[in-house]
Amino acid sequence: MVKLYALSVFYKAPNEARLLKSAYDLQSFSFFQRGSVQEFISFASKTLIERTQAATRQSVKQDVYMCHVYVRADNLGAVLISDHEYPHRVSHTLLTKVLDDFSAKISPDQWPAGSESSIDFSTLAAFLSKYQDPREADALTRMQEDLDETKIILRNTIEAVLERGEKLDDLVYKSESLSIQSKAFYKTAKKTNSCCNFG
Repeated sequence: MVKLYALSVFYKAPNEARLLKSAYDLQSFSFFQRGSVQEFISFASKTLIERTQAATRQSVKQDVYMCHVYVRADNLGAVLISDHEYPHRVSHTLLTKVLDDFSAKISPDQWPAGSESSIDFSTLAAFLSKYQDPREADALTRMQEDLDETKIILRNTIEAVLERGEKLDDLVYKSESLSIQSKAFYKTAKKTNSCCNFG
């Protein structure tokens, strides 16, 4: 089944990415897992934005998820977390549309100091809901022909995005934004997935 889990907008400052708005659809997870899943998605999204150069798109495989990232030349960026079946081109078209709408509604002078509570962009959840069905984006994809000329970098793991010598396990362990429950959830999920990867 094709599924979108999260959509987030960030401002990529020189030292770190600042989350401006996010929306989640985590109904496929148990009630008790949702908090940890959301926390980890937020952590991974922020890490990917920080490790993606301006004016670059990439799609990164991480276990059962695909993390689609786009950082514009003006350092406004977005991340879409989906399953592997969701079409990459549709994902990147959606990221472009979200960032275009966001920048049309929210003035660039609000980005550097913005936060989820100060930014009023309620349409993000509507985007996440509407585009659960990738066919909804067909017309959008046709309109977005310039995307065909844009190279999307495909990475096999989040580790490939990190700087040389960095490990996701170390980042998770050191992170102050992840709770003990989320770190435990990450460890458990990693063990569960490692027994099932035949690649």
